[in-house]
Amino acid sequence: MAIHLDELSIVDETIRKIGNTIVLAVPLAAGKPNHIVNAFYRKAKENPEIDLKICTALTLQRPKGNSELEQRFIDLFSDRIFGDYPDLDYELDRMTNSMPDNIQIIEFYFAPGKYLANDEAQRNYVSSNYTHVVRDVLDRNVNVIAQMVAKEEINLKKYFSLSSNPDTSMDVVKELGKRGIPHVKIAQVNQNMPFMYGDSMVEEDVFDYVLDDESKYYKLFGPPKMSVSDQDYMIGLYCSALVRDDGEIQIGIGSLGDATIYNLVLRQNQNEVYQEVLNDLGVYDKYGNVIDKYGDTGKFDVGLLGASEMIVDGFMHLYNNGIIKKKVYDHIGLQRLLNAGKIKEEFSDDILNILYKNNLIHERINLEDFNFLQKWGIFNENVSFKGGQVYLKDEQSVIPYVNELADLEFMKKNCLGDRLKGGQVMHGGFFLGPEEFYQWLREMPPEERKLINMRSVQKVNQLYGHEELDRLHRKNARFINTCMMQTLAGAAVSDGLEDGRVVSGVGGQYNFVAMAQELPDGHSILNLKSTRMKAGKAVSNIVPFYGHITIPRHLRDMVVTEYGIAFLRGKTDQEIIEELIKVSDSRFQNELAAWAKKAGKLRQDYVVPEAYRNNTPESYQSLLLKYKKQGFYPVFPFGTQLTDEEIELGKALKGLKADLDDKPRFLNTLLKSFFTKTKTGHQKFLKMMRLDHPKGIKEKLFQKLLVTKMG
Repeated sequence: MAIHLDELSIVDETIRKIGNTIVLAVPLAAGKPNHIVNAFYRKAKENPEIDLKICTALTLQRPKGNSELEQRFIDLFSDRIFGDYPDLDYELDRMTNSMPDNIQIIEFYFAPGKYLANDEAQRNYVSSNYTHVVRDVLDRNVNVIAQMVAKEEINLKKYFSLSSNPDTSMDVVKELGKRGIPHVKIAQVNQNMPFMYGDSMVEEDVFDYVLDDESKYYKLFGPPKMSVSDQDYMIGLYCSALVRDDGEIQIGIGSLGDATIYNLVLRQNQNEVYQEVLNDLGVYDKYGNVIDKYGDTGKFDVGLLGASEMIVDGFMHLYNNGIIKKKVYDHIGLQRLLNAGKIKEEFSDDILNILYKNNLIHERINLEDFNFLQKWGIFNENVSFKGGQVYLKDEQSVIPYVNELADLEFMKKNCLGDRLKGGQVMHGGFFLGPEEFYQWLREMPPEERKLINMRSVQKVNQLYGHEELDRLHRKNARFINTCMMQTLAGAAVSDGLEDGRVVSGVGGQYNFVAMAQELPDGHSILNLKSTRMKAGKAVSNIVPFYGHITIPRHLRDMVVTEYGIAFLRGKTDQEIIEELIKVSDSRFQNELAAWAKKAGKLRQDYVVPEAYRNNTPESYQSLLLKYKKQGFYPVFPFGTQLTDEEIELGKALKGLKADLDDKPRFLNTLLKSFFTKTKTGHQKFLKMMRLDHPKGIKEKLFQKLLVTKMG
């Protein structure tokens, strides 16, 4: 039976049970029980005899500015957006390089780019496929598992929901139990967590200790929505045209994911406009063959199954707009019949015959058959089974022979339900999003929330162990992920730099890319921006080669940039290079071609085709502007937690930061600032940044620079 204690007592009891060597596993992202983690950290910090290792990933922290101006800007909205979210003490110390020697933080995924200059974090990174994390944690002799949960009483029995994170914890617990390894399981209750059902629901007694203190029901971490650029929208447009109806979609967080979601919603709700955009931008002319063969641009009649290691708020928008609506069932026989069109969710009264002919029930229905029929809604809840007969509530009964006409007619009239039940429209390993997303989940009626099955990442990110069912579920699967660079050989760089530093982590990207190769109608779509700014200059993200890769060339499939679709699967080295040059920025096409020719990988007489020589930002910006004037393609397609004034300030600070990365440009801005006068309209912004009455030379310079960038 779970024992309810405060966090300090839980730590003391844990140490009493397992000693001073603690290997604490906590989930990635929002599922961390921050008060529990902080209690362990503080105890170890006070007592150097304790050896504490924390195994986790994606540590979430209130944003901190990299400069004084950035911090002043963040201070404007931090409390409003993040509320009482408690920062993790280990993260505060790690970011200031003040970690004690007896504590180690081991992570398999980073917030992108956050730790490039943090040696402590870089040294303690573990590169693992998401599906290998459980194995790797067990190899480190994990002996404490802690998780944030929601609670609910169902039929007078207490249940916990692993909510945002059933991805790995219970797999670790089960394996420790099998091996007979002493360990402690801890839950921290937070009723701001949505109570999710399915695989996420466990009995309270699964845990040894529980922290349930209403004063510690803190606000879930909700990252602010990012703005979506024209470049993002173009990538999202191409990706959206590769998603087939009656399929499955996996997609990630961030502006590129939002851009794809927006274009899918446009395709569904205003298809005439969507088709017009495709035509205006010449998408059909260049990529019609690829879209016709592998994609779709019509409305979603059957809909999609959402299946992703990370469920983000974009899935909420797909669901609310009637795109994610395809139900799948965790039963091989039923799913096979559904895929073949032999039955439908709203089934006919001939369903018993169909099930019998397909060997899913016996000629005379037995108890096992009856339970199957009732579980999936084929038999209604008003019938029961005893003594080999099916009974109605009024005690009428029938010997349930499917081949006996009278018996069959009795069952058709009295026993059948009207539609299958137990279907699911989303599968996820963990979820993360803004407060609006969490509120949507919390307020969703329980029966509707059951359509979202949060489950082990072993069931989401791979086919192994449940392959036959997964292949039936994953019809027309599209796995849409982001990379940083693409080599001309067809390899992708997604998680790190060639000097060994980790930007983020492989996470589940390799899992999904590899899975796409194993599905007959599945595809991996890796998207990237064709260029990035470096020291004030544009550089190509499509490169001849690179000293680090995440996705090897033999797993190449589809690559999307703002300039189009490169279909690489099964192509020769020369064909891969030609396809990638077509979706490169024209400022770099000749350079890439020259390198390939010199390396002997591209024929000497190759010339970039005329249709692809105008790959410049201007080529799509002017066309998108037409639709922006009509209200389409907004900067924040799904809203923002920032005020209009904060957005305006953010633009100015972003411009100033870009200037600082380019010395000549910054000197020009600095010079200009000496002659820029403060206008009346600037005052409210200066007051927000506490620069309306500057003190000292530094604040006066800040004021001048900010006013200059605001114009």
